[in-house]
Amino acid sequence: MAPRPRVRLRARLVAAAATALGLLLTGCSGEPEEDGGRITLQFQSLAWQKESVDANKELVKEWNAAHPDVQVKYVQGSWDSVHDQLLTSFEGGEAPDIIHDASDDLADFAYGGYLADLGELLPGRLKSDIPQRSWETATFGDGIYGVPFLQEPRVLIANAKWLKQSGVRIPTPDRPWTWQEFRKVTDELSGDADDGKYGVAWPLKEPVSATLNLSLSTGGKVFHRGDDGKVEVRFDAADQVVPKTVHDQVNSDKSASSSTLGMGGSDTLPGFFGGKYAMVPLGFSYRQQIVQQAPDGFDWQVLPAPAGADGLTQGVSPQTLSIAEDSPHKKEAMAFIDFLLQAENMVRLAQGDWMLPTGTEALKDPALHAEKNDWATGTELAEHLRSAPAQSVRGYPEWKDKVATPALQEYYSGAISMGELRRRLVEDGNLVLARYQR
Repeated sequence: MAPRPRVRLRARLVAAAATALGLLLTGCSGEPEEDGGRITLQFQSLAWQKESVDANKELVKEWNAAHPDVQVKYVQGSWDSVHDQLLTSFEGGEAPDIIHDASDDLADFAYGGYLADLGELLPGRLKSDIPQRSWETATFGDGIYGVPFLQEPRVLIANAKWLKQSGVRIPTPDRPWTWQEFRKVTDELSGDADDGKYGVAWPLKEPVSATLNLSLSTGGKVFHRGDDGKVEVRFDAADQVVPKTVHDQVNSDKSASSSTLGMGGSDTLPGFFGGKYAMVPLGFSYRQQIVQQAPDGFDWQVLPAPAGADGLTQGVSPQTLSIAEDSPHKKEAMAFIDFLLQAENMVRLAQGDWMLPTGTEALKDPALHAEKNDWATGTELAEHLRSAPAQSVRGYPEWKDKVATPALQEYYSGAISMGELRRRLVEDGNLVLARYQR
């Protein structure tokens, strides 16, 4: 189904109105578009780490110095409230011209007609530099509604000393562990039943995206689109490999700590530094926190996530740059995006966020192949990143919140069986999706 012209999104105005004050505070209204022939573009950035904010602001400053007739105003947004804040601004006709978001947040805005189709605006250089597999993350129907520019694989952050002393085979992107081998290794790395040491800690407070994205390695898809364009949920053998591995590590092998299942990634770091867990599956950008917080002398390393029938493939939802459909200066906005995503600038943004660029030329930069902080390991994974399974599925947020999250949490804790997990994901899940596909 192609995105339609302006159609009001499903009723979220009560929640959106509550964020109206936040919208005003971010400065997305009241700015004149033109001043004596000079165009002013609003660029709302969600950068939050100091290095990332500094890189974005420096690039805006460089653009403004070189383009006196097209000035860009940097506006600080927040990942915590961006969806409702954008909804408010779209509904009020006050949206920023250039919008920083993530590809998994774009579907409603694309289908609602709030984002410009970038297909005819994209410069040839930018379109060819970013691989098709990345463009697919921001494609809805027949249109492209964002430029994917930063991406983050899930990796294993390991206690290097612990691994070396154990004598287990250290995986590399060329020779990763299989999921079966990973389970065996975590069992070997675990301590005695009473010493409180575990081979792995799974921080699964938000279990759905981690499960779906890692399951691409085993051929799992969960969402299947038919010839009529409608999506149905399945939970076949390939989809079950990753969740069964986690479940068995926690409940059968006791090689994974049950106490971390309700944690976010940052919550596991004190135990990791304290020698409680040999490995923690985390996003690649967590390396920054580890560099900043690890005690002196703590030896850590990045390992690739386990591989399945489809190798190291995993799903990602890249950060994106979009243009508001109501912006009167779409060409100028795209010219700024093209500048921001020149290869050398994309590298600066990637380093600021400790993530990987999507651009082919940027990925060649020597800084991203350095051994220090294991940049090289992550960069080798870039070619294996694909669109997250749920990117374009309407109704996915409700399926995730009401069906998949509680079902996976109960399964991982041992409260329900694989059969019950499957029933809930499929039967209850398809009832949810059906309401969005009438």
